[in-house]
Amino acid sequence: MGTTLDLDADVRARRRGVVEDRFEPGAAPTSADIAVFALARAEDGTPLGCAGLRALGDAAGELKRMYVIPAGRGTGVAPALLEFLEQWARDRGWTRLRLETGLSQPDAVHFCTRSGYRRIPDFGTYTGLESTSLCFERELTPVL
Repeated sequence: MGTTLDLDADVRARRRGVVEDRFEPGAAPTSADIAVFALARAEDGTPLGCAGLRALGDAAGELKRMYVIPAGRGTGVAPALLEFLEQWARDRGWTRLRLETGLSQPDAVHFCTRSGYRRIPDFGTYTGLESTSLCFERELTPVL
């Protein structure tokens, strides 16, 4: 199974009992609107994790579809993916990144806050979803 399919299965499992099956409001990410997509692999080529960035305008981007398979967790894959994407964004003049995660994903919330992301009001298509969504943002400072 590919890592984005693993992500979908993981989110669905965490949201059991939720009436709606659609867990991503607005348009799902596609190759037409994702500026960059990164895939982390083990030495043998096995996919370990993935993440992408969607341009939001005003020098901002949204982190999309970040996921690390259970076997890759705690190994540095997630921080490496995030560091790569943040640098990619800086190189293009982006000054901040945003993301949304669900209340049913406490490990993602912990990772975001540990990585310097601060809680912000829900934005864009997540507005009004306070009962299920948490939004975060990080200002990107230039690396000297």
